[in-house]
Amino acid sequence: MWRRLIYHPEVNYALRQTLVLCLPVAIGWLFGALQQGLLFSLVPACCNNAGLDTLHKRFFKRLIVGGSLFAGCSFLIQYAGAQGVPLPLILLLMTMVLGVLGEISPLHGRLLPASLIAAIFTLSLAGRVPVWQPPLLFICGTLWYGLFNGFWFWLWKEQPLRETLSLLYRELAGYCEAKYTLLTRLTDPDTALPPLLIRQQKAVDLINTCYQQMHMLSAGRDQHYRRLTRAFQVALDLQEHIAVSLHQPQEVQKLVEQSHAEAVIRWNARIIAARLRTLADDILYHRLSARFGMEKQLQALEKIARQHPDNPVGNFCYYHFSRIARLLRTQQPLYRRDLMADRQRRLPLIPALKSYLSLKSTALRTAARYAVMLTFASTLALFFNLPKPYWVLMTVMFVSLNGYSATRVRIQHRALGTLAGLAVAALTLRLHAPESVVLLLMLAITLVSYLIIRPFYGWATVGFTVTTVWTLQLLSLNGADFLLPRLMDTLMGCLIAFGGMIWLWPQWQNGLLRQNAHDALEADQEALRLLLGDEQDAGKLAYQRMRVNQAHNALFNSLNQAMQEPGFNSRYLSDMKLWVTHSQFIVEHINAITILAREHTMLTRSLAERYLQSCEIALQRCQQRLEYDGPGSESNVLESPEALHGGPTTVVERHVKRILSHLSIMHTISSLTWSQRPHHGGWLRRRLGKKN
Repeated sequence: MWRRLIYHPEVNYALRQTLVLCLPVAIGWLFGALQQGLLFSLVPACCNNAGLDTLHKRFFKRLIVGGSLFAGCSFLIQYAGAQGVPLPLILLLMTMVLGVLGEISPLHGRLLPASLIAAIFTLSLAGRVPVWQPPLLFICGTLWYGLFNGFWFWLWKEQPLRETLSLLYRELAGYCEAKYTLLTRLTDPDTALPPLLIRQQKAVDLINTCYQQMHMLSAGRDQHYRRLTRAFQVALDLQEHIAVSLHQPQEVQKLVEQSHAEAVIRWNARIIAARLRTLADDILYHRLSARFGMEKQLQALEKIARQHPDNPVGNFCYYHFSRIARLLRTQQPLYRRDLMADRQRRLPLIPALKSYLSLKSTALRTAARYAVMLTFASTLALFFNLPKPYWVLMTVMFVSLNGYSATRVRIQHRALGTLAGLAVAALTLRLHAPESVVLLLMLAITLVSYLIIRPFYGWATVGFTVTTVWTLQLLSLNGADFLLPRLMDTLMGCLIAFGGMIWLWPQWQNGLLRQNAHDALEADQEALRLLLGDEQDAGKLAYQRMRVNQAHNALFNSLNQAMQEPGFNSRYLSDMKLWVTHSQFIVEHINAITILAREHTMLTRSLAERYLQSCEIALQRCQQRLEYDGPGSESNVLESPEALHGGPTTVVERHVKRILSHLSIMHTISSLTWSQRPHHGGWLRRRLGKKN
């Protein structure tokens, strides 16, 4: 029981965040310095936004950089304000200077909003405490945050990676179960495939997260992570075998009608899913796994495959299910792969500054968006003669996320949660409870809020608003005066953030559809070159297979977000949805061919060359249609795939022919949907621009 409590991801996270916040308050209360303890507890909010709670091989180096930036911004906003520099100008210059951090690396980019939050926190203290106190507060607070988290991660060193691996195994279980539950309904891609695509996307996203965590922790070279590294390699093999498909619904239907194959396949899938969920719990809760076997299920499937040798579905399912069963039984990867060196882009300061000064820089656009929103918010505050406009600025920072949909949802939850929280706080302030009771209630509310913050951000905001009002009441006894102005500030900040996301250099996902579709085709082309080329290196094939999955995920994610964005052509998006569906089929066939290539079940050299030429021409025709608004060739210069080989069709040939078929359909879709494209902005360009 205690394992399930202490190792549960939400409980572990909530305990860590609550303790790092509340221990300074408790110490301050015991020594009669409650106000200093409450101020000290504000610093972790900056550290959380900066990603300083992420375990990293350069953990303390990042703490030093983060603490220095927090203290520097805190001092600068006080010093510049004392010199008479207008607040809008201070925030504008500070944001544009700090924006270069986003060009160094994504992890460094998180220091931009965190440093701005530190400066905005300082606004609430300016004039009430000495100039040196806020910077010292941020330095000591960051040091405390780092030491506490360092100790916490030392106690549970493997826990971040364990949590991600556990989620990955659970997602693979759901994916496998859903895929074979929908076995006889896959004939209609519009209804059957979207749920599978979403599950596939989540699985690949978790794999990417595992890669990043292993690189940040240098887990590949740390013997302490040996068992988890093996579990990750097993998960890669599992995803490879689960995410394959023959995509022959007619053959599936025929086999189902001729035998009881559907029940047997679902039986196998349920056993596999149950075992994956058990392994997920074993990884998370530090347990040794029990023995596993599914001989009866595999024997039933093998019998069906023998009884119907002309139908490829039985052999296909038996082949992949038997490999999955072996992985689950031995918990050893089918082959050892090199988990690739850290390829995350990280630029030194001077090259990053040169890249940042380009108008094409994403970091520059992000910093400019923050700068304009904060400048507008502070100017509005000056216009309304607000002496300390820190709350409206803080709201802008907390609700501004990358992407229209994420920002819109965060704004809704923030506004409604703040409204409900202020109402609750107004009622509780009338109770005039003793200080010790208030502190205990704040502790309980903070713990509960962190327990639910990930799935229920709005409800967590209610709790945080209540604790904030009580904190102000304890600091200056003006919590009741805080209620109405802070509600207006919250609504004003939400409106400014929403307007900034819509009108200030928005990163519209619909504008990335063409580029992401092109990138997905490029990844497919590189994978087919490796698969049908002279040499099949297992490590390169595994890495390229994941690149294909990641490129398709980026495309699918863009499509999902574009369908939620305002004022876009719905007919074009519905056609692109069909295009993405066929792209997913190609990904599944590449997954299958990768497995066969590793087991040396490939084509003759001459036949592989001819198929590769045909695939490359088909891919280039699709890319040309995406790149250039002009007449396209409707015929392939090579002969049709059926004429490439007159003998018996092998499994690899069957997959390659299906890829060619999907590419032909995708080219037709592109030709028909181009007339439905938007007629504004970057969409008016005839040629696709280079990726930034």
